[in-house]
Amino acid sequence: MGSGGDADFKVTVVRKEVVAAVLPLQEHWLPLSNLDLLLPPLDVGVFVCYKLRNQTVSFGSMVGVLKKAMAQILVSYYAFAGQVVANPLGEPELLCNNRGVDFFEAYADIELKELNLYNPDESVEGKLVPKKKDGVLSVQATELKCGGVVVACTFDHRIADAYSTNMFLVSWAEAAQSKPLSIVPSFRRSLLNPRRSAGCLDPFLDELFIPISSFSPPKDQPDDHLVSRIYYVKAHELTRLQSLASSNGYKRTKLESFGAFLWQLIAKCAIKNSTKISKMGIVVDGRCRLSDKTTAGKAIPTATYFGNVLSLPYVSKRVEELVENPMSWVANTVHNCLEKTATKEHFWGLIDWVEAHRPESAVSKIYTSSRDDGPAFVISSGQRFPVSKVDFGWGSPVFGSYHFPWGGTTGYVMPMPSPEENGDWVLYMHLFGEQLEFLETEAAHFFKPLNCDDYIN
Repeated sequence: MGSGGDADFKVTVVRKEVVAAVLPLQEHWLPLSNLDLLLPPLDVGVFVCYKLRNQTVSFGSMVGVLKKAMAQILVSYYAFAGQVVANPLGEPELLCNNRGVDFFEAYADIELKELNLYNPDESVEGKLVPKKKDGVLSVQATELKCGGVVVACTFDHRIADAYSTNMFLVSWAEAAQSKPLSIVPSFRRSLLNPRRSAGCLDPFLDELFIPISSFSPPKDQPDDHLVSRIYYVKAHELTRLQSLASSNGYKRTKLESFGAFLWQLIAKCAIKNSTKISKMGIVVDGRCRLSDKTTAGKAIPTATYFGNVLSLPYVSKRVEELVENPMSWVANTVHNCLEKTATKEHFWGLIDWVEAHRPESAVSKIYTSSRDDGPAFVISSGQRFPVSKVDFGWGSPVFGSYHFPWGGTTGYVMPMPSPEENGDWVLYMHLFGEQLEFLETEAAHFFKPLNCDDYIN
């Protein structure tokens, strides 16, 4: 079967329950860090698919295991059982009141091999990934007609980034198998407190972020709209890209190389507006940068800190520049952008910058646009997505992906590892329909629509 699938299947929610921590928790307030405050109220989805080869356990039993394990780990991951409430200054804070997690049980009248995951707008959105109405986290377990199971979560991005959610997923799976937690999350927000003597703020931060009062959304809405697609990319294609993107003895990473490749293609799609400015951002995780103890004696526990530790640098170039220059030139541009922000000083400076603008919230400038602006998109690496480790006792997933149709006019792209852990990528892309059609025509060898044969064997 190809990437077509059945888009008209029905999902029936058969039960909803609120799962709270198994132990009573002292109600308390947990402030959001300055880096959390850079995130708008966005919900992020993630889902994993299981093909049960030896059907020895019922769906009801599996749901029981999931709920029991959830109640156990919410003792440690209590932030996911709370509620986001505005404080007197109007800023979001987390009320840790053990409100619990909305847990949905559902049935879908479709087989796993028939799911058209290439088009998650039809197969995933509003069906397999739950809409979060209350709390911080919602979960849905869906039984498929073939006996397969899809487990999906939707979480508030202001409370957790992908790294934090990955920690949670692994811990949830460990609890389901009665294993000790390999990671106990840390919520020590004091680790990200601004410095007492920040000094002068780096003017570069004013180029990256803007107070919300100065933000004006695009006035002219495009005729096209953002849609989601999932592709499967072979490891040898990534190696080839890396070779094309590297030059003069400088080897670029696969992510930098892919970013350069995609940026050039997006620019080619917009070549009729050759003088327009195209922007590309790459999300940078600051955990390993902030762990350096030489900065004011501060260090965060990189492997356990739960929350957002992200920055979003971006770079702008004219469309014609991106098209006319070799890929190695574009890759160098991407690398130089990342090099400016992949430092401890950038992240401490960003924390101080947010502090200087509080209580007003801020947003990355890549979401803004002017008359001269052309296409813009963000790449967020999901290479740490531990899909093969999300084993609740009935085997590792055959497929998993994040699902983040965030709207607006700025695209979003997230490369993740294949469950096979063989160097292949799963590529979630949220771009304009015209751009995706161009990519599939211009680089059909690279952007292979996800086929059930890629993840079910």
